[in-house]
Amino acid sequence: MKFIPKSTSSKTNIISTLKNFKVPHTYVIITTIIAISFIGTYIIPAGIYDRIQDPNSGRMIIDPTTFRYVTNTPVKFFSFTDHNLFTVLIRGLQATSEIVFFTFLVCGFFNMIQQTGAINAGIENIALIFKNKGLILIPVIMFIFSIGGVAIGMNTEAIAFVPLGVLLARALGFDAMVGMAMVALGAGVGFVGGFINPFTVGVAHSIAGLPIYSGIEFRIVVYIILYIVTVLYVIRYAYIIKNNPSKSIVFDLEIKQNSANLNIKNHNKYLKLTIRQKCVLLVLLLGFIALTYGVLKHSWGIEQLISIFMFMGIISSIIAKIPANTAANNFLNGAKDVVFGALAVGLARGILVVLEDGQIIDTILFYLSNKISALPGVISALLMYFVQIITNLFIPSGSGQAATTMPIMAPLGDMIGISRQTVVLAFQYGDGFTNYINPTAGGLMSYLAISQISYEKWVKWMAPLMMIWLLIGALAIIVAYYIGY
Repeated sequence: MKFIPKSTSSKTNIISTLKNFKVPHTYVIITTIIAISFIGTYIIPAGIYDRIQDPNSGRMIIDPTTFRYVTNTPVKFFSFTDHNLFTVLIRGLQATSEIVFFTFLVCGFFNMIQQTGAINAGIENIALIFKNKGLILIPVIMFIFSIGGVAIGMNTEAIAFVPLGVLLARALGFDAMVGMAMVALGAGVGFVGGFINPFTVGVAHSIAGLPIYSGIEFRIVVYIILYIVTVLYVIRYAYIIKNNPSKSIVFDLEIKQNSANLNIKNHNKYLKLTIRQKCVLLVLLLGFIALTYGVLKHSWGIEQLISIFMFMGIISSIIAKIPANTAANNFLNGAKDVVFGALAVGLARGILVVLEDGQIIDTILFYLSNKISALPGVISALLMYFVQIITNLFIPSGSGQAATTMPIMAPLGDMIGISRQTVVLAFQYGDGFTNYINPTAGGLMSYLAISQISYEKWVKWMAPLMMIWLLIGALAIIVAYYIGY
């Protein structure tokens, strides 16, 4: 009988356990967080700050001198008359109804366009042009979307481009993860590193009493670093699965979608588009031009974006002579494919519903800010960064988080010798990075719904990059502190 040392056997068991470990289902993850939040409403004392209007930005902000504990309002497990744990889902869906319906409708109308065959033919021709140079497109596409994030804080607006990104990525031999990443992380890098992002930097500077967009040079440098690192991360993954598709983290999804995927391996010449297909592509082009112009010039919201997709879907079906009943079924099939992700958006919002009902968000912020004030120097600056990361779980809105935290952090920085520019920097990166892994971020959940990527697989893929992002943010804050930024 062969003797196996105990330490070696234990090590083998641990490795085996890790290999067999499966990330829980998206709904299980979110439900677990809701349960923890529910318990937290019984453990954490309820507390509130008063809100006042900021004269600089006109926003309602916290008065940092007014925190007080109030009577606990723990969320009830069940009630016949009041809100309780089992009404969280419907209230979360009500609170996110705009983004949930946006997801359903955009995917439905986009499928109407796709069923004309024009998009597949057009993208297949583009893919042939870049047949052996698909990796070149990744930095180009990501840069275009990053500029949108920098200039207008593009986040949810980019969701409309995800279906095209996924189709193009698959046509080039990649997968849905690459397609989503090109759009979502392109816009994400711009949003996080946005040196002129009006919804984060602009609002934070206004509340902190700093000149709008001052200190831009330092933020540009960090943006460039973030862009390069993110592009390299996506390209590396794309290169791996191009050579070995089975290594795709969403390989099961790609197998499922295989019948609808574009395949350029056996094509050596361009497909000839029919007149009707060319007209459909023209409608698509004009629609996206109108969409981009509306967002940039008139600050269009979700309502206007949906109307553009509705126009493109209906007109494209008419041009392609698709019968009305078939067009209606095409719409329903497109919407049906994203039920899982769309419901996840509302379920995730339930986390905030529980925390708000229990009135513990302000208490958590008060407790964390007190901990910061007890430590001097660069450690305090890093703790500010950490507090913003934690706060972003409860307040995923950039401008909302600025209005909530900056009135506390700015004067706190003055007290412990941290410049207000560095305080804003801690907010900017603390708020931005985790939007791309945070289940309470409606934008992320909608991205995932449209690309049909599960949250758990996204987290598995995104985790290494998230760690790199967070490290870059921490190093940027350390440098900012020591150079007196």
